[in-house]
Amino acid sequence: MTEQESGGLARLRRAAGHTQETFVKAFRQESARLGVAAAVSVRQLRRWESETPPPLPHPGQQAVLEAMFGMPLAEMGFDVPGHRVTVAAPISDAGEVKRRTFVADAGALAAAALLPAAPGPRIGTADLGRLRERLDGLYQTDHTAGSVPASTQAERIEAEITRALSSASYTSGVGRELQTMLAELHGHRAWYGYDGGRIGEGRAACMEALAAAQLVDNPLLQVSVLETLVLLAVKAGRSWEAASAVENAYRLATQAGAGATVHLVIALRDANVATHAGDLPGARRALSRAVSYQGRADADTDVPNWAKFVGPFEVDYATADMYVRADQPKRAVPFLRAAVRGIGGGLARNSASYRVKLAGVLLAAGEADEACAEVGGVLDNWGGIASPRLLGKVHDFQRAAGVVDSPTARECVARIRETV
Repeated sequence: MTEQESGGLARLRRAAGHTQETFVKAFRQESARLGVAAAVSVRQLRRWESETPPPLPHPGQQAVLEAMFGMPLAEMGFDVPGHRVTVAAPISDAGEVKRRTFVADAGALAAAALLPAAPGPRIGTADLGRLRERLDGLYQTDHTAGSVPASTQAERIEAEITRALSSASYTSGVGRELQTMLAELHGHRAWYGYDGGRIGEGRAACMEALAAAQLVDNPLLQVSVLETLVLLAVKAGRSWEAASAVENAYRLATQAGAGATVHLVIALRDANVATHAGDLPGARRALSRAVSYQGRADADTDVPNWAKFVGPFEVDYATADMYVRADQPKRAVPFLRAAVRGIGGGLARNSASYRVKLAGVLLAAGEADEACAEVGGVLDNWGGIASPRLLGKVHDFQRAAGVVDSPTARECVARIRETV
């Protein structure tokens, strides 16, 4: 402790987790929240903390300091004149309604107001970095190994973050980042619900994620949750909810100044909604917007992690989906082939899903041998992916191929039965 930081206010500031610089910023934020015209500089804060007696804050500064620390100014080490001393009294006392009061004795509660009753470990930026690395790793786990192992990892991370928020000591900035991570985890849980066919659980997780993202005022995080909600709403047959999610995602992305990549994801979800509703003109319009956004995506300099998966292959896949919905499987085939070629090896679960989709469309187009070859390629690497949604697609293909009278189809069905 330095001589310049030896006063009561300095102890309170440090107990609240602030440096002098972050305290000045927090003071400004509290002033704005209260609607009080008051500010403090680092130089003035140093005088408050080092001089004896410290200079008396003006009334506006007093209101902000008392709100930040939850105690009267006199208990912070200032010599306060009688007419500005705050008192502990019920605010409904008619004799005190015109004076600033505290409903409880600040002297008795000062320590409890600053620190948890049973303070846990201190959480700092290094801890945040480790949690962030593990959280971001969930995308890679899901894309390569499937949602089942990703969900297991997510449960562990969520438990750690919840425990930290409940019992650890941290600054307001660290707390905000922890809450942001928790909102992201709810978003991951929503996707795992979709992938696992647990649509009700997924929608509930979406609602939690949206509320948490709103609390930390993160519009792009809200967009990421809404794009998952679109998929869940379509599966649940709630087309109006899916359309509303797309509309709100566009609004939030525009307000946040999001780049072309984020808008590309939304346009693809827009195409999902139109395709499943049978609105093929609407799907074509959404896909045209997607192509436009894709052409500008290379100029994006800051793309959120949840949007980094998207690329031209997603546009091709969505276009194929539209043709399948229009009962034109032969027109869908070249787009699906392009999607399979374009997705690459880094997204193993998606790649397998695309290949099974291509196989189903080839089967519908009368190309049973080629369809079974695609499924055979998926089965060659089956052991490394755990995704209920992918498993469901394979079973759908198995049923469709089971009615095809050909040796290749019969062999394929038998291999699926043995492998999965």
